Amino acid sequence: MAGNSQRRGAVRKGGKKGPTVGSGGQRRRGLEGKGPTPKATDRPNHKAHRAAARSGGGGAGRGQSGRTSTRRTKASSEMVAGRNAVVEALRADVPVTTMYVAGRIDSDDRVREALKIATQRGLPVLETPRGELDRLTDGAVHQGLALQVPPYEYAHPSDLVDPDMPGIPLVVALDGITDPRNLGAIVRSVAAFGGHGVVVPGRRSAGMTASAWKTSAGAAARIPVAQATNLTRALEDFRTAGFFVIGLDMDGNVELPDLDLASEPLVVVVGSEGKGLSRLVRETCDQIVSIPMSSAVESLNAGIATGVTLYEVARRRRPG
Repeated sequence: MAGNSQRRGAVRKGGKKGPTVGSGGQRRRGLEGKGPTPKATDRPNHKAHRAAARSGGGGAGRGQSGRTSTRRTKASSEMVAGRNAVVEALRADVPVTTMYVAGRIDSDDRVREALKIATQRGLPVLETPRGELDRLTDGAVHQGLALQVPPYEYAHPSDLVDPDMPGIPLVVALDGITDPRNLGAIVRSVAAFGGHGVVVPGRRSAGMTASAWKTSAGAAARIPVAQATNLTRALEDFRTAGFFVIGLDMDGNVELPDLDLASEPLVVVVGSEGKGLSRLVRETCDQIVSIPMSSAVESLNAGIATGVTLYEVARRRRPG
């Protein structure tokens, strides 16, 4: 497996690709001059093209993979129940559709703070019979207080391939990360180190829940999270668009301090702590990268490993 990654991603001194096949040749061809720049409305990955497609101004509106680039996927709505959980969500500016308060609730500091924040934000507050609140929260221990969180509107992976984005493109993709707190921490790191977005699979993956939003510490309002029906296919589409794809794994063939691809358009793939990268995703990566650690530590939390990697990429991209 490591040999396959080396074959695709090996870069000679001077930045020239060796005579091998893989994403490198596609990327180099994609970056070479191609004559006059097409109009914005004629470039599938440009926001003007997507706007024209939405308004019916063009019949294209599809990326290289044939999927409509303006498609969005919504998760189901979510209920946050319990006084502590509600107050924490409100403090973190988690989007809220409605706050439900049980009739004749015994007020305390948490209830008063929740009502104060809801009033300041102009949120609808409904007094609800306890039986109805039990039903809305599916029997959770709500303590007379609950929030309805609207469905998160996911971007499409092709939306993250935008030539108008500032800086060198940097995207993080998650492979088998099921803890929404890890997703939130990763979104926060992407924002901190100049990344452009996060990609999650549509199945067997953490989604943008209230917990993920809260852990992101506000970064979820600025960093788009895209949902891919097939993560491997999405990674191949990124490679076709000129990105290199690197996977994080403790058995990587390249150590993070030696990552020569840091200055290139990059997708960083993070696997789960238990299983790591899945086979197909691993085979799609141009390089498998490891983070050197003390032998006393077996592995890093996915969120921490992502933060360390993004810091190193940002450091290498810094001018001078």
